[in-house]
Amino acid sequence: MSEYSPTDKLKVEIIEHTALVTIDNPGANTWDAESLTGLKTLVANLNADRNIYSLVITGAGEKFFSAGADLKMFADGDKEVAQDIGLKFGQAFEALADFRGVSIAAINGFAMGGGLECALACDIRIAEEQAQLALPEAKVGLLPCAGGTQRLTQLVGSGWAKRVILCGERLKAAKALDIGLVEEVVATGAAKETALEMAKQVAAQSPVAVTYCKELIHQARQETIPKGLLLERERFVQLFDTADQKEGVNAFLDKRNPEWKNA
Repeated sequence: MSEYSPTDKLKVEIIEHTALVTIDNPGANTWDAESLTGLKTLVANLNADRNIYSLVITGAGEKFFSAGADLKMFADGDKEVAQDIGLKFGQAFEALADFRGVSIAAINGFAMGGGLECALACDIRIAEEQAQLALPEAKVGLLPCAGGTQRLTQLVGSGWAKRVILCGERLKAAKALDIGLVEEVVATGAAKETALEMAKQVAAQSPVAVTYCKELIHQARQETIPKGLLLERERFVQLFDTADQKEGVNAFLDKRNPEWKNA
């Protein structure tokens, strides 16, 4: 815990005008209720500090940026849990997307499901060459409920969004760069420093002008994205009425292939 973060699962280091946020939840930097509510509070605290112009978010360790939601939360198919966690995911990443300054995801490893959705909520994404990115929720009877269907489509278009979400395609960093999912690919171990250098460029601009520019760039999506985000969460919760949701999550936890009923 720190002045900015209410949870040890999100470490914060202030470097000049940049907040370096590290997702630290061993072993795969998964998101849970504590870290999601913590992120919402953390962003609000950074917004209140006029000395902070940028936010860089990365994962602890060398293997994972973040593997997404901790699926143990969904093993018993509890609809109320799904509704609560879905809302927490939405509020956390919407807060991140609306951060007053510039947010940069330093993707230092696997970015899966809610991990990729975290990066999608950032303004800029820098991926290390060994990183892999995916939204594999449908493989376990779920769907991306934290902006994945909306923000991925906006970034890469509906064709690639469908390949990633509907076909379960996992992207290597080079392909992610080709299709516009990330803005830069760097050597293994270099994402954090590259992101911090980019954040220094932000500090050379007027922070008020940057805030206004970001607001205007986002303006075009304000008509459609909020409705889509609400529907995402509704559909996510509705999946908990299905047999396939329970089968998908438990098959994953049992390390076996699911047997789908289409029901």
